[in-house]
Amino acid sequence: MIIAIDGPAGAGKSTVAKSIAQKLGFLYIDTGAMYRALTLKILESKVDIQDIAKVVQVARNTQVEIGTDKDGSLKILLDGRDVSRDIREARITQLVSDIARIKEVREVMVGLQRDFGAKANCVFDGRDIGTVVFPDADKKFYIDADLKERVKRRFNELQRLGQNITLEDVEHDLRNRDTIDSTRKVAPLKRARDAVYIDTTRMSIEQVVEEVLSHIHG
Repeated sequence: MIIAIDGPAGAGKSTVAKSIAQKLGFLYIDTGAMYRALTLKILESKVDIQDIAKVVQVARNTQVEIGTDKDGSLKILLDGRDVSRDIREARITQLVSDIARIKEVREVMVGLQRDFGAKANCVFDGRDIGTVVFPDADKKFYIDADLKERVKRRFNELQRLGQNITLEDVEHDLRNRDTIDSTRKVAPLKRARDAVYIDTTRMSIEQVVEEVLSHIHG
């Protein structure tokens, strides 16, 4: 079974998807983390992100694995190395949307994501899961929230990770990512026609999870 959860940055989709996967005993796949891991490798390799051919070459020679630690937290392995915290750094956030909009990069990542889906029951979260990666997913959801709320959530998340960042920085980043993600030519962020739309602005995570589960079991 494939459950697709799409939506903009900071809407809470990752937290919701992870909780749904835990409750159902499914594998949770954070596709955004996959692009972040690749972005980290590109930076560490000192590849110019404007050199599309080299970026794509790195993508084709990168292994990204996803799992969970004993405490249930997401674990991202880049070529066998745990980069779960590294991929949340501001330098990654600033560049990941630029990497993710490259057509050939998305083709590589979509292939990896479909491999995951072929092997197990999965909950995927991202921006094009229900529209491109798994257009025939068993259940589709689009998780949204207004910008002010998304900024607050992302700011609190980064604060917990110990990052020194301002609300203004977070808002600028989210606005920029929204623009890039929704206007890119390849697999833009948009709601699948058959996806259940949930505005989480005034909802707790528990309430969102309950609503999603009601549609899955309904």
